[in-house]
Amino acid sequence: MSKRLSVSKYPQVMKSMMDFSAAVHGNTLERPLVELVLLRVSQINGCAYCLDMHSKDARAAGETEQRLYLLQAWREAPFYTEREQAALAWAEAVTQFGGHGVPDEVYARAMASFSEEELVKLNLLVVLINGWNRVAIPFQLEPGHYKPATRHAA
Repeated sequence: MSKRLSVSKYPQVMKSMMDFSAAVHGNTLERPLVELVLLRVSQINGCAYCLDMHSKDARAAGETEQRLYLLQAWREAPFYTEREQAALAWAEAVTQFGGHGVPDEVYARAMASFSEEELVKLNLLVVLINGWNRVAIPFQLEPGHYKPATRHAA
């Protein structure tokens, strides 16, 4: 496979995405929940680069291996709070809505766990990671080199 172009060569073009990322991360929810959402959406989208990054960030923030390993099966695992489950259901529904929208029961569950402002923050987080996945996947950003200490906005 041939190497694809590096988006990092175009910082002015990527500036709006970086600014959006900084804004969302600067005005967001509790970090453990954020990392779970970033990982789950990246699992759904199959983004190796973002999975590498956010699994390292989650571990660095104190997330347990057990919760990371079972994230794809969160509905069957007893390790996630109701708030985390509501966030994961929301993230999945928004990522996969494919013209069907977000089901009323997912919306109701989210509204029972989040304030209106928090739900807007959660939704923007899901939009953000879907956007980053759609940058990383087509340009085949290579996983394995990310170090949590070097994290900026993405």
